[in-house]
Parts: sequence; C-alpha cells; structure tokens
Amino acid sequence: RVGDVIVRVDPRYFRPTEVETLLGDPARAQAKLSWKPRTTFEEMVEEMTRHDLQLALRDAVVEGAGFTSYKHEE
Repeated sequence: RVGDVIVRVDPRYFRPTEVETLLGDPARAQAKLSWKPRTTFEEMVEEMTRHDLQLALRDAVVEGAGFTSYKHEE
C-alpha cells in the first residue's frame, strides 16, 4: 500500500555526502599484503591535473560552438 515502509535504514550507517578531509594510510595494506603503490603522489596529481585540463578544453570547444557544457565542479 502507498505509504508502507518497505525498507528501513539504521541512521548509524548514513555517511555525510561531503566530508572535510579524506585521508588514507596505506601502511596496513603495505604490511599485511606487501603492497606497494605504483603511482607516486606527484604522478597522481599530474594525471588529475591533465584530466581536468582536458575537460576544460573540451568544454571551451563546446561552449565556443554555442552549446552548454556540463559544470564539473557542481
């Protein structure tokens, strides 16, 4: 029936959609799994920056042609 509760979620399992800081520590994976990162922090930042620039250039072309582009920061 309309209005019946079908699924109930315990509020303890809700996570905020935006968090102040996302911080990870790979020490446990390194110790237990002998895992080692293949990408340095600097390489990761460069890759992310290159991707953001690629999106910005694409959006400039789209907007230059008179169309609306998706706002990635939203």
